[in-house]
Amino acid sequence: MEAKDSAKIKNYLHSLITYQSNPMNPDFVIWLGRRMAYLGDYQSAIGIFHEGILKHPEDARFYRHRGHRYISTRQFDLAIKDLEQAAALIQDTEDTIEPDGIPNSLNTPVSSLHTNIYYHLGLAYYLKGDWTNALAHFDNCLQASQNDDMRVAAMHWLYMILRRMSLPDEASQLLDRVSPNMTIIENDGYHQLLLFYKGELSEDQLSGNGSLGSSEAVKYGIANWYYYNDNISEAKKRFQEIVDNGNWAAFGFIAAESEVSRMTN
Repeated sequence: MEAKDSAKIKNYLHSLITYQSNPMNPDFVIWLGRRMAYLGDYQSAIGIFHEGILKHPEDARFYRHRGHRYISTRQFDLAIKDLEQAAALIQDTEDTIEPDGIPNSLNTPVSSLHTNIYYHLGLAYYLKGDWTNALAHFDNCLQASQNDDMRVAAMHWLYMILRRMSLPDEASQLLDRVSPNMTIIENDGYHQLLLFYKGELSEDQLSGNGSLGSSEAVKYGIANWYYYNDNISEAKKRFQEIVDNGNWAAFGFIAAESEVSRMTN
């Protein structure tokens, strides 16, 4: 952990020096904000992306990244506003691969500007319980996806949304597109959850020793499965366990937190 933190600090300082050499360069501003966020200082990252918007108001990337960090800080309405603006700015533009700030094992980015905008916009609506808008934007994400990693990420949320909307037939049809031999680089958790929903993996295979059970995304997916299969008490217990023990910044944690809030209000 200390080595990872040291690397993050080193990367941030490198980005700061690069930014100071040319503060108007949009790429330098973006990387400064991203690497500030990787240090966990989301409010400062939001401020950096705000600076980028003032300098480059037509650059969708700044709204995409600030919207992401508004989600991290539970400012969902502001996230939606930014990400809707980003979605408007990318209309009729060619998609571009988004470089990874924390590369996967193959150092191969799997997401793009368009898929990230739609994914985070769908997530922001999902966290507010707005299934209709969440469905629309995760579908946009799926349509824009160019690899199996992004397809399973979008389909995982789409499946859960369809189940929460009481549309089991449509959810089942979505699973027809999922198979064990998909080419997955980093989104194994989402892929295995879809196979679990399809009945091709058991819960034990998801949460057993040495598997993906430590992932908040997987834990949330299982808890939600109990919810829309009418075992509300088990779902509530598992949502609370994620909130009590999970990683505060993880999307699965934020989703569980939103569920607990809705159940107690």
